[in-house]
Amino acid sequence: MAKYIGKEMSRVDGVAKVTGRAKYAAEFQVPNIAYGFIVQSSIAKGLITAIDTAEAEKQTGVIHVFTHENAPKPGQPKGTEAKPQTGGREPDKSFRALQSNQIFFNMQPVALVLAETFEQARHAARLVKVAYKTEKPSTDFENSLERAFVPNPERAPKERGKAAQAMKSAPVKIEAEYTIPIEHHNPMEPHGAIAFWENDKLTIFDKTQGVYTVRRHLANSFAISEEMVNVVSPFVGGAFGSSLRANYYPWLAAMAAQILKRPVKLIYTRQQMYTGNGYRPRSWQKVALGASREGKLQSIVHEAANNSSTTEDYLENINNFTRSIYACPNVDTPQKIVKTDLATPCAMRAPGAVSGMFALECAMDELAYALKIDPLELRLINYTDLNPDNNKPYSSKALRECYQLASEKFGWKNRKFEPRSMRDGRLLVGWGTATGTWGAFLQSATVKIVYKADGTAHITSAASDIGPGTYTVITMIAAEHLGLPAERVKFELGDSKFPRAPSQGGSWTTASVGTATFEAANNIRQKLFDLANKDANSPFKTNKVEDVEMLDGKLQHRNDAANSVNIAELMRKNNLTEIVEIHESKVSPERQKYATAAHGAQFVEVKVDPDLGIVRVTRVVEATACGKIMNPKTSHSQEIGGVVWGIGMALTEATEIDHRFGRIMNPNLQHYHVPVNADVLDIETMFVEEEDKIVNPLGVKGMGELGMVGIPAAIANAVFHATGKRIRDLPITPDKLL
Repeated sequence: MAKYIGKEMSRVDGVAKVTGRAKYAAEFQVPNIAYGFIVQSSIAKGLITAIDTAEAEKQTGVIHVFTHENAPKPGQPKGTEAKPQTGGREPDKSFRALQSNQIFFNMQPVALVLAETFEQARHAARLVKVAYKTEKPSTDFENSLERAFVPNPERAPKERGKAAQAMKSAPVKIEAEYTIPIEHHNPMEPHGAIAFWENDKLTIFDKTQGVYTVRRHLANSFAISEEMVNVVSPFVGGAFGSSLRANYYPWLAAMAAQILKRPVKLIYTRQQMYTGNGYRPRSWQKVALGASREGKLQSIVHEAANNSSTTEDYLENINNFTRSIYACPNVDTPQKIVKTDLATPCAMRAPGAVSGMFALECAMDELAYALKIDPLELRLINYTDLNPDNNKPYSSKALRECYQLASEKFGWKNRKFEPRSMRDGRLLVGWGTATGTWGAFLQSATVKIVYKADGTAHITSAASDIGPGTYTVITMIAAEHLGLPAERVKFELGDSKFPRAPSQGGSWTTASVGTATFEAANNIRQKLFDLANKDANSPFKTNKVEDVEMLDGKLQHRNDAANSVNIAELMRKNNLTEIVEIHESKVSPERQKYATAAHGAQFVEVKVDPDLGIVRVTRVVEATACGKIMNPKTSHSQEIGGVVWGIGMALTEATEIDHRFGRIMNPNLQHYHVPVNADVLDIETMFVEEEDKIVNPLGVKGMGELGMVGIPAAIANAVFHATGKRIRDLPITPDKLL
């Protein structure tokens, strides 16, 4: 019987967070610190022709000003450039600041001012004078679509069947274009770092989703071994993908610290976060669906393009899930990018999936209306238990149960089919639905467990916790399988001195680090079992290790607690004060025989003011199938957060660009609108648990991304049902409805 897993547990780091004991990257106390402030370009494209730092350098407290003229260039360890595919490191293509006089995007760093205080650095930064030779920037994505190209043709997904031919002969077809603006992550904690050197060793406190990623980036930058770099990141105040890659500031902070021979702190302002750490790219999609009159899909052509920068080819993989979500013999999903004079995009919660499913799920709604079939019924008609792309069965897929549970809870059967047919007084009422999906990913991960004779355990792994509750869930898994009270288990993460773990992204942390923890705990049980059986009087002589469990300080028979051995006495007898287990989990080959994914169904109610065009999401019911739920408390929190983000994506969020200057016009929380408390009403999240030991031994699938995937589409479909107006251009603002 579960002791912790599957039961609600409050966050083990919760008290530290709400009392200020939790230290974030920029909060560590380091003596003799110098403060950096970034000076940014006022143009989006061109060259710096002159840069004058004399006035800035004269100011009180100013220590140094770095520009492209005096900043060192990053090195590359010898022998790693030529062979990235054969065990050498992948070349680091991320943007490097202060490397040349070329300007690639507006608000690009052009200088770094170091001073004794933050205020002195900020003041001096305003006195740096930069002259430019300006070129006309190209940031208008829609007007540049004719320049779109396929970045890696050899990796592009192949057409399945003959989509264009099948589309021509389909009895019913719809075709529509959908656009999504650039969106920014806007986590609460600004990106920042504190760097210092001790002889040739670099330590950096950094806001990152992957300490090993930053360690490799900085080792490359200074042409030193990775062992000479330590990256520490115990707490992250939200990141959502914006810290998956190494951003440009850790190198700047570490470079300045090396030259100044003292610690340096460098933090973005809120405005600097709009070009300093990526964003969800602007995207254009065209979806064509062809179906029989009974609603069976015969052809899907889902074209997608997103913007990238001029320095990198960033492809968002927008239409990947289109290939697997519905049964359809003929599918084509071409993807392209458009180079723009903007910073490089990056992963942002549910990258690709939420954008692609917005277009596909809106198109499914449009097809339902063309066929006069209920939108939920259309999805059930095209349901598949196999991944149509490879004909592999899903290891588990309870999406049908999600549809049923959520639609019943929502009251979908009472929906009137015709648009504008439901009202609440003068308000128009709309009900919409959509499907969500995300991969059930798994990565190799390593943990170290020190199990002590005093009945405590200390666990370390270089994972991250950007908010979902990793500290808590790994504590729960360890407590469960070591048979200890949770308060006697201490889990530490976010330090590159700890065993390697994957970056926190893709919703794979619990599956990956959790599996390693589970297996390491089982290895400790095996060691104790073997020790016990060295004794001629062992009660386990006729048992297998699977027959026993660790519980309350004892190794005992699962079905007979009287058959037990006191673990502390057993360890003392063998002169052991602790058992140390370092274990790396591997991805099971069994997974390759199956398709693996998590799924969900969303039902949304909106109320629209017909005179003002204001949309309110008044009710959401979401049912999710993502394997075994470890901690319902934090799981519901993740899903509700995904719904709220979906509301923002559908109704408010857009980064506006003045294409004359290639400049972001709303780089702040005053003008970049995210949902607030008044926008969030009744949200109910439910789980349909799946028994699935193929995905991993714990049976868990990720949910952090999944919770928002279908929400923007469900809202847009509900808006159509309420108003009769199909808005295919996010966000759905009043001007588009009036």
